[in-house]
Amino acid sequence: MDAVSESSVLPYDVFAKKCPSRQVFEHVTGKWGALVLGTLGTGPQRFGEIRAQVEGISDRMLTQTLRTLCDDGLALRATASPAHPVYQLTDAGQVVADAVRTLIVAVEAAMTSGAGA
Repeated sequence: MDAVSESSVLPYDVFAKKCPSRQVFEHVTGKWGALVLGTLGTGPQRFGEIRAQVEGISDRMLTQTLRTLCDDGLALRATASPAHPVYQLTDAGQVVADAVRTLIVAVEAAMTSGAGA
């Protein structure tokens, strides 16, 4: 198999209805998932720090979003102190968060240039 054919054969296909990557994609691109990933992309944070940055998210929704991102293998809940867990991205999560941050910058730039005004 040459390099072109190898790169076109992916183990996952987000466009396929039953592919598990579709569910992770939905978690990442949902309103809260993208915002939490964008926040965690700046470094490990405690629950309250994330909540303060993602305005409008409830404690319940943040808990659910963090749990989902951890279950998807994109984030980790580190417990150096049980009373103050810290959330951080995995290597895979950092790759996805970088892409989310690129999208955030693009959206903000488009709004600044008047495209969404």
